[in-house]
Amino acid sequence: MSQMKNRKINSFLALFLGIPLFFSACVEDFKIGDKFLEKAPGVDVTADTIFGKAEYARRFLWNCYQKLYYGLPSAWNQVDGKMNMNMFESLADSWHSHMTWDEVCRTYYAGGYTAGMEDWSTHTRFGYNREECWEAIRASWLFIEQVDKVPDMDEEEKIRLKAEAKVIIASRYFDMYRHFGGLPLLDHAVKLEEDMQIPRSTVLDTNDFMIRLLDEAAADLPWVLPDTEYQTWDGRFTRAAALGLKCKILHFTASPLFNDDQPYCLEEPQDAVTNHYVWTGGYKQELWDNCLKACEEFFKEIAEKGCYHLVQATGNTDKPLTSPLNGYRVAFRDAYSLRGSGYDNPELLISTRLNYNNYAYFRNGSCPGGAFTPTQEYVEMFPMSDGTPFSWEDPEKVELMFTQRDPRLFETILVNQADFQGRKAQMWVGGREMQQCTVTESGQYATGYGIYKYILDGQVNKGRPTFWPYLRMAEIYLIYAEALMKSNHDYDKAIEQIDIVRRRVNLPGLEESNSDLDLRNEKVLLGEILRERACELGLEDVRLFDLNRNKMAENFVKPLHGLRITLESQNPVKYKYEIFELRNPSRFMWKDGYTFSSKWYLTAFPPSEVNKDYGLVQNPGW
Repeated sequence: MSQMKNRKINSFLALFLGIPLFFSACVEDFKIGDKFLEKAPGVDVTADTIFGKAEYARRFLWNCYQKLYYGLPSAWNQVDGKMNMNMFESLADSWHSHMTWDEVCRTYYAGGYTAGMEDWSTHTRFGYNREECWEAIRASWLFIEQVDKVPDMDEEEKIRLKAEAKVIIASRYFDMYRHFGGLPLLDHAVKLEEDMQIPRSTVLDTNDFMIRLLDEAAADLPWVLPDTEYQTWDGRFTRAAALGLKCKILHFTASPLFNDDQPYCLEEPQDAVTNHYVWTGGYKQELWDNCLKACEEFFKEIAEKGCYHLVQATGNTDKPLTSPLNGYRVAFRDAYSLRGSGYDNPELLISTRLNYNNYAYFRNGSCPGGAFTPTQEYVEMFPMSDGTPFSWEDPEKVELMFTQRDPRLFETILVNQADFQGRKAQMWVGGREMQQCTVTESGQYATGYGIYKYILDGQVNKGRPTFWPYLRMAEIYLIYAEALMKSNHDYDKAIEQIDIVRRRVNLPGLEESNSDLDLRNEKVLLGEILRERACELGLEDVRLFDLNRNKMAENFVKPLHGLRITLESQNPVKYKYEIFELRNPSRFMWKDGYTFSSKWYLTAFPPSEVNKDYGLVQNPGW
């Protein structure tokens, strides 16, 4: 959508009417910045002004779109800085930060995070009061309640735009939900005279609130943008987007973090557990059934209406996997990077856009600074090109590990001897890229690998903004696989969904490639689903939440590793490989004798908000 290209602009009023506009993040303070919507003395711009003309009303909604979540660090501010130039996946096991001054290293790896930081730091994991969630929610409700006043907008458009606003509200609630659990539910525009002390709601009530909004929205949205709107309005929500987000939310709610026989954390305070703000009160099979039903409804409409599908290779499939021109690599790259939901990118369901002025922040700041260094554990999740798992015990696989692997490895991670800037990447000690990075364990190649996804070789897409793939078809297939397994133990059909994703990059079927695995064992199959999600959805805000929602403490406490490569001879070429433990920095959870605290699965509310005593109960352990 051309109007959405600048994601971080001032509000419609400030931009077009010269009137300052500010939506406060704190629920209690909503009324402070919204007086312009009331007919207060001395205020010329009112709700009647904004909603007195269709053009103004549309721009008001576009401003709400600009507050959607964007996952990459993109600017020096409290919303877009992302833990001071990092992102969530560096808190999991697939990526490790070597940018020692970001808050991932200084606070989270060091074990220094406390609930109190939420009151003063702008660089914690996800701030309750600073991520523009409440601003987007508040403004969207204002739009829903006021748009019917617009005289020069037809009824059909009003209905559609209100539906889009409801998806914005649901998406911003979900962005908070996966960090905090149950939330205060704001279900209308706030009036000046209202008491905004809304108590926290249960996990299930919060889930139902989001799902209700999405169901209402889906009924009034087009399945895909009309041809006449695509070039101008690409990025607007569709029925497919609403139904896909519904699957994602139900998937998270049904997972063990909230949905288990025991609450995830027994540490004090326990009020959030007792009141079911972070727990369903016991395992509920119907939650997985609901997720499965939503997936089935989604794919039924896909079969009937078409338009959306995985991006597939269209040529050059015979080129080496190390080449960025390989057709399977291009298909995967296009799936996460191209705009054009249902058109140029039929896989993309929801994407958010970046301010064109900030496109270089991520690729020229975070990445060369060492914020995203892939771990050896992550590299080993990617299978060989024949679909079989990588193994150090197999000399042939070791010989081919950087030439014959899952194409997604080469598109996600820069590895030794991959095509890079018109030559082969030199990732050995003393090589052009590596220099001494693995010797000193520092810099962007500190683990023996580099980030490739989004930035590619740093040249071919230089100067282009990076779209954020908030939701893709590939993720829905893998959600569907998990729901099939959890709901009715349909292992065969679950494996079929995984294979659909694998086939896009020319990998043989999961069962065909893993004859030694018991894929009818739920624990085994879940492990394969999570591995597939890690390979397919790397750096798309999935891995940390997969570990959290499945309460996988073991993945947080085991040390992670890099690979030091030494060139022993050039004729013939021979390398020596040495796996080493990451220590610069280390993580406090790796210390001998450390007992993992499950409080880390969710983050803390600001104590200043909790202490206002309006029912915002603190999460366990904080």
